[in-house]
Amino acid sequence: MMAQAMKIAIVDDEQDMRQSISQWLALSGFDTETYPSAEDALKSLGPDYAGAVVSDIKMPGMDGMQFLKRLMSVDSSLPVIMITGHGDVPMAVEAMRVGAYDFLEKPFNPDRMTELAKKATQFRRLTLDNRALRKELSDGSTLMKKLIGASPVMDRLREDILDLGQADGHVLIDGETGTGKTLVAHALHAVGANPRRKFVLVSCAGIEEDALTKRLFGPFEEGGEQLPAFEEARGGTLVLEDIEALPEGLQARLLAWVNEQGTPAETRIIAISNLQEQGKSCEDVLRPDLYFRLAAMKITLPPLRQRGEDILMLFTQFGEEFADEYGCAPPQVTAQEAAQLLQAPWPGNIRQLINVAERAVLQNRRGSGTIASLLMAENDETQPVMTTEGKPLKEYVEAFERMLIDNTMRRHKGSIVNVMDELCLPRRTLNEKMAKYGLQRADYL
Repeated sequence: MMAQAMKIAIVDDEQDMRQSISQWLALSGFDTETYPSAEDALKSLGPDYAGAVVSDIKMPGMDGMQFLKRLMSVDSSLPVIMITGHGDVPMAVEAMRVGAYDFLEKPFNPDRMTELAKKATQFRRLTLDNRALRKELSDGSTLMKKLIGASPVMDRLREDILDLGQADGHVLIDGETGTGKTLVAHALHAVGANPRRKFVLVSCAGIEEDALTKRLFGPFEEGGEQLPAFEEARGGTLVLEDIEALPEGLQARLLAWVNEQGTPAETRIIAISNLQEQGKSCEDVLRPDLYFRLAAMKITLPPLRQRGEDILMLFTQFGEEFADEYGCAPPQVTAQEAAQLLQAPWPGNIRQLINVAERAVLQNRRGSGTIASLLMAENDETQPVMTTEGKPLKEYVEAFERMLIDNTMRRHKGSIVNVMDELCLPRRTLNEKMAKYGLQRADYL
């Protein structure tokens, strides 16, 4: 997806200087805003301002140093480039100490201004992206919306997350690869009683036992960059991915730690099992006493092939996201292709579906290829491999019908008249079908 141009707020009491900086930066692709005084600028510069600030130091009323201090109190991560006159370098150094991003001495090279503005806005974009991610990972409602699907198994999964998230015990999450187990772990923490406490994730696979012991239990070395995971996660949530790879010696140590915690535990453990060995489960590879402590509450994620029309819903969403990113139209799925998507076994689950959706968009941009060919390539077969979990014809028809109405409503942004015309449906029939499939016009406006 193309990123929007970052803003640059230019604050200077001299009109000619404001305009010249603004014109130069606008030619460099920035969205510029100008203010004749610090007081005027403060009315618009909040803690989530999507850009950087360029400010003169010497201004009547509130000067640049006072302005900088006010900005730092609003958002200490906001990049502020200070413009100084000749001989004001000591003041600029003081501004850097207060929190300025950098400074330019008059007369300055315009190219140097552009270079600094680019660096400052890149820094700002990264800061805001990280801030949004942290907020998302602590916002239960946002995470629950990522668990897309209207199938009964997904309804039950969301209910389980809400129920277990509020409970005190440890949780074991298992399921096939690519089903979203780490996302569910984040959601369990986010809807829990202490979503703002630490969330620490450690993989038990691909690391030697000594290194894993140190990462989990320490000892902590003075001057070290990272606390042991059990100390780092104290009072919050510790997620142990690939729990089946935990060596026997560490299983015993983990069990002792769990027993010492008592009930309710100060630190919650969410264990994620990625065991894919045929005919084996996490219960077969963990010592029984540890398994039953960790699996006091258990969530098994459904494979994609059991989620029915969710497959078409997810394919449509990912297709639209990739089409937006690549600047082209999303692929239009035919009835035959919808049936093939519903019948495919999806051994890689959602990850595999994302891959197919992206490649379908790229094919559509080139104007060649079919979804069937992608499914054949994914399964490395001459014919699309179909799941053995057959469905009645009625389910295929309803899933395609829902997808068709949903896609058409999206394309026409909720215009009932345009949807009726394109699908040749009377209003009453369209209303009945939308009610049947849980589609609401307000979601498309």
